[in-house]
Amino acid sequence: MTVLEQAAEARVAAIDLATATRADKDAALLLMADRLVERAGDIVTANAVDVENARAGGLSEAMIDRLTLTTERVAAMAEGLRQLAALPDPVGDVVRGSTLANGLELRQVRVPFGVVGIIYEGRPNVTADAAGICLKSGNAVLLRGSGSAFSSNAAIVSVLRKAVADSNLPANAIQLLDATTRDSVKELMRARGLVDVLIPRGGASLIKAVVEESTVPVIETGVGNCHVYVDEGADLEKALGVVLNSKTQRLSTCNTAESLLVHATLASSFLPLVVEELIAAGVTVHGDPRVAGLDGVVPATDEDWGTEYLSADISVAVVDSLDDALDHIRRYGTGHTEAIVTENLAAARRFSARVDAAAVMINASTRFTDGGEFGFGAEIGISTQKLHARGPMGLPELTSTKYIVTGNGHTR
Repeated sequence: MTVLEQAAEARVAAIDLATATRADKDAALLLMADRLVERAGDIVTANAVDVENARAGGLSEAMIDRLTLTTERVAAMAEGLRQLAALPDPVGDVVRGSTLANGLELRQVRVPFGVVGIIYEGRPNVTADAAGICLKSGNAVLLRGSGSAFSSNAAIVSVLRKAVADSNLPANAIQLLDATTRDSVKELMRARGLVDVLIPRGGASLIKAVVEESTVPVIETGVGNCHVYVDEGADLEKALGVVLNSKTQRLSTCNTAESLLVHATLASSFLPLVVEELIAAGVTVHGDPRVAGLDGVVPATDEDWGTEYLSADISVAVVDSLDDALDHIRRYGTGHTEAIVTENLAAARRFSARVDAAAVMINASTRFTDGGEFGFGAEIGISTQKLHARGPMGLPELTSTKYIVTGNGHTR
């Protein structure tokens, strides 16, 4: 079956799904969660094939970590679906309403997009997250994962489709596209009129290609060259904890810190300590000339400052002021998450007001930029653009709106 044929089937499914009740959608989500747990062994077995092939193909350990599923990770996927079921349904919410001077009743209400296409790399947990959040928000979804995760994704989608069908909702609301060739990506990007919006999740090259080549509207997500700036007014114990958590809690995510900026007044006190702790945690420190003199530091190149490593690497620079830190972030940041550690309220306010990012952390780890951590449930991605959504994209961000105007024989 071609992508256009699958998209046409998704369009039919989206019509029924758009009018499904919250009770019906929640029941389907709960059954999807239960079935994932029941079939976890089959999913992990399928995933082992992908992991073995990835290792044989020389995929990096960071990427293999993103790819790997365990029984615990499958259970976490299921829990994400259960959390979605507990969240309010955005479909039908009245965004605003009024009675016009002529007596017409005007309401702007949330409605599903219709058909959402997701192009993503490596992480098979995205399959369940995307399917669940699209179903809850009333959207059919076309999933185009990477070839490296095809066996895993196929096993997950098989389980989810059967659960949806058993819940008397259209199974074609969740479909997996062929990932053995790039043709399916090209077809999906050109399915304008059948697919309403396309969301790429992955590295910079994938997102750039989709944004530049797609005729379907795109919501840009994900690339995260995130910085932690340790201000001269920082509590150094807090700063150390925030830096280490931001960098080492999980290396392969877009909200992991890739750069550390330290105020010059802390160069002799905090900098040696944090560098030592990062190296002890297995992180390679790429430092500017004022950092490179410390033991174990690798001199940074110009390329390092703009790199999203997704690995045990971090670039570290000393800056002479908060404004210098902002200038550095403005030049190299990707608009994802930026953090400041400081006890100076004025510095925190200036940083948060002037930094251009979807999320700003004050005395907190960059790793909190996440739909689940924000209380949104499973997210579809983290938007780094300014239209139509910005930051973690929960259920409301997977909807558009329509105006419903009620009259009593009104004519203009």
